[in-house]
Amino acid sequence: MSDDLAPTFRSDVTVELVRSAATDTDVLWAARVSTKGEQSLETIGEDPEKSKGLINFLMRDRHGTPFEHNSMTFFISAPIFVFREFHRHRSGWSYNEESGRYRELQPVFYVPGPERRLVQQGKPGRYEFVEGTAEQHKVTTEAMEESYRSSYRAYQEMLAAGVAREVARAVLPVGLFSSMYATCNARSLMHFLSLRTKNEHATVPSFPQREIEMVAEQMEELWGQLMPLTRAAFDAHGRVAP
Repeated sequence: MSDDLAPTFRSDVTVELVRSAATDTDVLWAARVSTKGEQSLETIGEDPEKSKGLINFLMRDRHGTPFEHNSMTFFISAPIFVFREFHRHRSGWSYNEESGRYRELQPVFYVPGPERRLVQQGKPGRYEFVEGTAEQHKVTTEAMEESYRSSYRAYQEMLAAGVAREVARAVLPVGLFSSMYATCNARSLMHFLSLRTKNEHATVPSFPQREIEMVAEQMEELWGQLMPLTRAAFDAHGRVAP
């Protein structure tokens, strides 16, 4: 295997906001059509700070549809196992992921960083993760890197022998990095965040896998810059999607 195809290892994930049409004002005019009809159009340019009480009312009483009249598209790079969890979220989401049928997959693999808790304690539904020892981190890192090198070497050997990409990719592990576009609205994003983040404001506890939580945290930060009042109301009312 040439040096430019030697595996590289990452412990982070990346999220970029590539396109958006999402503001707090979008929630207001969508809600006001219920009582003002066509006059609701007059409020499109209104300062949402004057009406944050309405956003809180909608969030508190779970009037959800006004939070759907917006759009955000994210470009996400993460291990395949993160995307397999991500794709369980179907309502209000659109996805397009890079394809191992149509392009040669690059040798970038996930290895947990030293801050990643490795040891699971307790029963399903009541378990927690605690710090691993230095030896456990060493074993994990060495085992993963050895497995990744072996699998990618086999992948390259099959491609060199003329085997189709869609067949050869079967030897690659779910720790391989992939990339995708994910498009959603604020309501569907809030539902995702309620399940994929662990947060002190949540009235319903969630226990996400850390790697998808890393993605969710970056998405929430970007969303919060677009719709700060909606994000604040989400927190204030227990992080339950309306």
